[in-house]
Amino acid sequence: MTEQEPREAVPPAVDAAESAVPPLARHAMLGTMQSSHTSPVFVGRSAELTALGEALSRANAGEPRALFVGGEAGVGKTRLIQEFLGRAAAGGAVVALGGCVEIGADALPYHPVSTALRSLRRQLGEELDAAVAGQEGELARLLPELGEMDRGHLETDGRARLFELTARLLERLAADRTLVLVLEDLHWADRSTRELLSYLLRALTDSRMLIVATFRADDLHRRHPLRPALAEYERLRTVTRVDLLRFDRAEVRRQLAAIRGEAPSEQVLDRIFDRSEGNAFFVEELACSILDGSPGGISDSLRDLLLVRVEALPDEAQRVVRIAAEGGSEVEFRLLATVTGRTEDELIEILRTVVGAAVLQPCDDGESFRFRHALMREAVAGDLLPGERSRLGRRYAEALEADPTLVRPAELTGRLAGYWFGARDAARALPAAIAAAAAARGRHAFAEQHQLLERALELWDDAPEELRRRTMRQGVEDGLGLAFSPDVTGDFVDLLAAVAVAARLAGERERALALCKRALRTLEGDPSPGASGRTAAGDPLRAAWFWTERHRLLRALSRSDGWDEIAHAQELVQGLPPSVVHAEVLMNAAYWWAVHQPGPTALKTAQQAVEICRLTGAEIAGLAAQQTLAWLIMDTGDLEEGLALARDVCERELTPANTDVVLRGYGNVATALHGIGRFGEAVEVAEKGSGLADRHGLPDIASFVDGNLAESLTQLGRWSEADAVLARAVGRRGVSARTWGQVAEQRAELTLARGAYEETRRVLDESGGWTSGPYPEPQHTLTVARFAIALAAADGRILDVRSLLAAEVGDGIPSGHQRYGWPLLYEAAAAEARARGQAVAEPGRAAAVARIREAMRGQPDFVPLWAAQALMIEAELVTAEDGDATAPWTEAVAAVEQLETPVLLAGARLRLAEALITHGGGGARETAGELLRQAETVARELGAAPLEAEIAALAGRARIPLRQADGEAAPPRRRRWG
Repeated sequence: MTEQEPREAVPPAVDAAESAVPPLARHAMLGTMQSSHTSPVFVGRSAELTALGEALSRANAGEPRALFVGGEAGVGKTRLIQEFLGRAAAGGAVVALGGCVEIGADALPYHPVSTALRSLRRQLGEELDAAVAGQEGELARLLPELGEMDRGHLETDGRARLFELTARLLERLAADRTLVLVLEDLHWADRSTRELLSYLLRALTDSRMLIVATFRADDLHRRHPLRPALAEYERLRTVTRVDLLRFDRAEVRRQLAAIRGEAPSEQVLDRIFDRSEGNAFFVEELACSILDGSPGGISDSLRDLLLVRVEALPDEAQRVVRIAAEGGSEVEFRLLATVTGRTEDELIEILRTVVGAAVLQPCDDGESFRFRHALMREAVAGDLLPGERSRLGRRYAEALEADPTLVRPAELTGRLAGYWFGARDAARALPAAIAAAAAARGRHAFAEQHQLLERALELWDDAPEELRRRTMRQGVEDGLGLAFSPDVTGDFVDLLAAVAVAARLAGERERALALCKRALRTLEGDPSPGASGRTAAGDPLRAAWFWTERHRLLRALSRSDGWDEIAHAQELVQGLPPSVVHAEVLMNAAYWWAVHQPGPTALKTAQQAVEICRLTGAEIAGLAAQQTLAWLIMDTGDLEEGLALARDVCERELTPANTDVVLRGYGNVATALHGIGRFGEAVEVAEKGSGLADRHGLPDIASFVDGNLAESLTQLGRWSEADAVLARAVGRRGVSARTWGQVAEQRAELTLARGAYEETRRVLDESGGWTSGPYPEPQHTLTVARFAIALAAADGRILDVRSLLAAEVGDGIPSGHQRYGWPLLYEAAAAEARARGQAVAEPGRAAAVARIREAMRGQPDFVPLWAAQALMIEAELVTAEDGDATAPWTEAVAAVEQLETPVLLAGARLRLAEALITHGGGGARETAGELLRQAETVARELGAAPLEAEIAALAGRARIPLRQADGEAAPPRRRRWG
C-alpha cells in the first residue's frame, strides 16, 4: 500500500464581485469547496490502481478492456475511481462518467449511459455529432439532445439495432484516442442498461476503449439481478473484477492523519478503527463526531452514525437536505429551489453550508446536486415520516407539472411517475406511469416499460373510471403499443394487453402468458381451447388479439405448436369487419400453415391475410404475409410469380418501421432461390441483405441471412468463403438462439462433407435444443434427420439409417417441403446402395427401397434440381438392388451437369464410374477413369475427404490411375460428361 503527497485544496473564489455572476453559474462554484473531513491524501489502493492502470495500458494499445470494481457501501469505490480518472485524463484519455439512479430507475432507462454520452458531447462537440450523422433518430433514444426519435423499430430487433449503433459510435470515438466510460452504482442499474452493457462488452472488439463499472457488493442479495449479470461478464476474457477491501489499521491511521493534519492518538485510532471496521466513509463520519467533539456522541446504529453530520447543520439546512433526499439520487438546482420555496440566492447560501459539511456535493453537469455518499441519502430519506415523504413527492410532482423545464425533457415523464407514485395519489400517478411507459417503449427499454405498467396495474382500482379510460387512450396515442389501438376502450383489459406486450418484449413470457389468461377470463371465461360456453360475443376482436398473443407465447415457450390458439382467433374474427387485429390473426395463421402444412388452405389464408392487411393499412403485417404468400405460390409451380412477390418486399424503401421485415425478406428470397437450385442468384441476394442488416445495426438478421449465404456458397463449392461467412455469423453479438441454431445447421453441412464427423455431432448436439423441442418445424427436423442418416451411414449402421428414415418420413415427406425431402431421401438411398452385400442389410432391403420409392411419389420435381435429385435417388436404388445402374446414372449425370453444384456432380460422376466399371463393356473403363479424375479434382480441391476416399478406393480396385508417375493428375480425355 502506498500513499501520495497531499494536494492543496483550492479555496472558493468568493468576493464582492460574486453578485455579478448569474445564480446558476454561482452555485457551480460550490464544487470547489472541500470538506475538512475528507482526506486530501489518497490512501492505499496500490494494487487496485495497478489493475486499473494495466487495463488502461491495454486499451491504449487497442485492446478493449472492462473492470468491475465491487465493494461494500462506503469502502471507497468512488474515491478510487476519481483518483484513477484523474490519472487517465492526465495521460490524454477522454473520460465520460454516468451514475445509476436509486429511485425511479425503471422510469429512467439507460440513464447512466445517457449521462456519459452527454458528457462526451460536451467534450467532443462536433466530432460526436459527425460520428452519429445519419443515425440521430435512433441514437436519440439514448441522447435526446440529438433530435427527435424515430418512431419505427419498436420491437426487439429495433433494440438490437440501437445497441449495435451505440457500440459503433463508441468504437468511432475510441479509434484514435483512449475512451474511458465509467458507470457508477451498477447495483441500481435498470435492466436495459445492464443488457446494453452486456452487449458492449462483447461488441467492442477493436478500439481503444476501457469500461469501468462500480457496484455495492453488500447489496447483491441472492435474487439481485446484477448477480447473474456479473457472472456472465466475468466469463469474458476482456473483463476483470476488482474487489475493494476495507482499510487496515495502518491505512486508517494515514486517513485520519490526512483529515486532521496530524497523527491521531492511539486511543482515538483504536476507537475509530474498531467502530468503523476499516470502512473509509465510516472513518470520516466518526472523525467528524469524535475528533470534533460533537455533542451527544453517536449511537451504535448505522443510521444514527450517518445522520450525525446532518443533525449538526442549522435547521434550515437540515430541511433542504431532507427535501433533497426525497428528490432522488440527483436533484437539479432549480427544481430544489422551487420545492424548498427559496430564491436561488438563498438556496446557494444554504447549499454552501451543506456542501462545506460534506453532506451534498455538486454533480459534474454543474446543474444538480447529490449526496456525498448514497448511504447518507438513504439514512435521511429513511428518517422521514410517511406523511412527510408523500407530501414531498407531491411537491416535486407539482413543481414539474408547473414548470417542465426544471428537468431534462427526456426525464420528465419518468420523474413525474416516480414522484406521483411516492405521493400515493393514484389519480395523478396512473397517467404519469402510463406516459412514462410509453416513453420507455420509444427508447426500446422494454423491461422498464413492463415495470411501469405493472405499477399501473397496482394503481388502477384506486383511480376514477373516466380517468382510467382517458389515460389508456392517451397512452396509445403516445406510443404505448396495442395491435387493436383503433378500438381501444380504455378499460382494464386494454391495460392487461399493454402489460402483456411489454412483458413479452422484455423476455418475461411466463408473466405475459399469465396476463393473457387473466384477460381472456375477463372476456370469455375459460381460456382453454375447446372449452364450452366460450363465445366472447361481447368483444370477439380483443379476444382474438389475446389468442394471437397466446399463440406467439406458447410457441416461444415450446408448449404448443400454436395451432389451437391461432385457429380459435380465426374463428373469433370470422365475419367481423376488416381490422388490424384481423390482419395480425391471418398473417400468423398463414405462417403456421406455410411452416407446418403448406397447401391449398395455406395459400388461401395467405391471400386473405395480404388483402386484409392492404385494406386496414397494416403495412408491416402485410409485408410478412406477402413473404409467406410468395413461398406458397412457388410451391404451386409458379416460380417466377412467387419470386417477384418476394423480391417486391426487398425492394421497398427502408423506413424505421419496416426495416426488420424487409431485411428478413432478403434471407427469404435467398433461401427460396437456393431451394430451386439457383445458387449464384441466392448468393447475390444474401450478400446484399447481410450487408444492409449490418449497416442498419441488426446483427440477428445479418446472421440469419449469412446462414442462407453460407448454404448456397457450400453448394457452389466455395467452401472457404462459406467458412468465413459462418464465422462472421456466429461472431456477432445479439444473435438469437434460433438464428444460432440455423447457422449451426450450415456448419454441420460443411463438417459432414469434409468427413469431420465428430465435429458434426458436436455442432448438432450444441444446437439441437431449439429444433428438437416438442413442437419442431419440418424444415428443420428433415434437415437434422438427413444429418443423422448420413452419420449413421458413415458408421456403417444401415439398420439405424432405416429406423431414422421411418421415424422422420412415416407415410411420406410433409407437403411443401420437397427442398428438404429430396436430399433426405437421397442420403437414405445412397446408404442402401453402399450397404449392399452386408449380411445385416439383406433382410430389410426390399422394404427399405420400397419405402423410399413410395416417399418419392409424393414429391414434386418440376424444378431441375429436384428432377436431378430424383434421378440420382432412383439410380442409387437400382444399385442397391444389384441392378445395372449405368443408364440411370448416365441420365442423372446429364441432369446434374445443368446445375451449378460441383459437389453433387462429383458424386454423381463417381457413381456412374462405378456402374461403368461393374457393368460396362468395351471403352467403359476409359470413360470411368475420366469421370473419376474429374470427380477427384473437385473432391481434393474442396477437402471433401469422404468423397475423395471413395474415389481413391474405387480407382484402386479398378486399377485406374488418378495421377501420373510424377504426381500430376492424369490428363483428361475429350470429355463427354461436361
